[in-house]
Amino acid sequence: MPLITITDASDDRLADYINLTDIALRSKSEPEKGLFIAESSTVIRRALAAGHRPRSFFMASKWLESMADVIAEWPDVPVFVGEPAMLEAITGFHLHRGALAAMHRPPLSSVQDLLAGARDGQGARRVAILEDVVDHTNVGAAFRSAAALGVDAVLVTPRCSDPLYRRSVRVSMGTVFQVPWTRIESWPAGIAELQAAGFTVASLALSDDSVTLDEFIEMKHEKTAFILGTEGHGLKPETLEASDYVVRIPMAGGVDSLNVAATAAVVFYATR
Repeated sequence: MPLITITDASDDRLADYINLTDIALRSKSEPEKGLFIAESSTVIRRALAAGHRPRSFFMASKWLESMADVIAEWPDVPVFVGEPAMLEAITGFHLHRGALAAMHRPPLSSVQDLLAGARDGQGARRVAILEDVVDHTNVGAAFRSAAALGVDAVLVTPRCSDPLYRRSVRVSMGTVFQVPWTRIESWPAGIAELQAAGFTVASLALSDDSVTLDEFIEMKHEKTAFILGTEGHGLKPETLEASDYVVRIPMAGGVDSLNVAATAAVVFYATR
């Protein structure tokens, strides 16, 4: 596919990239259009390495040389090229991390299939669940910790932000493509499905009957699912009631709790 030079910010061929900073629009349109946006050369390479297919590439001419090998691997995929000011006018932000790519969004697996297929088909042993986490930065950071610390799979509830939203992908440094994940259709009813599959379900929260993370680890559960709650109100009462344990991280210095992304990193490290 020859390079396509863009000179008009209203070019219809760039519909996938227009106004990427509008969170409400992108969160709705990207799943409906079956796409997600990979931002930066590193993220694009990780997406491709994980088997994702590009719809198109979009970059300033100065990035063509560094992306030449990627472009060569996809000769039928259009490569749109524009000046930096043109790219900024189209996307709504200054693109300084290399290229953008519109990628085909893969179909999501069922929870059962995802858990069974994790660990090269051996089945998941350690799972993270993000309940209604709406901040894209926290979602991306949790995925990065999950990838770095060997979590087998991540499940997200119906109201949780899209892990493939541009900012989540960027914050995760593309590790969202490495960790198997899917969305739970019904929540918190989905807890029963995990328990039926042999998982001990532990909610990270503060409660009178909670156990410390150290105490929970000493119990040596074979398969564990850790639920991490939304930034503002924490976990739903129904979630806590359905869980097998409520687990807390001991705090000092008058601090009652950690940010959800920090909590995820601590739990994933302690239980690795």
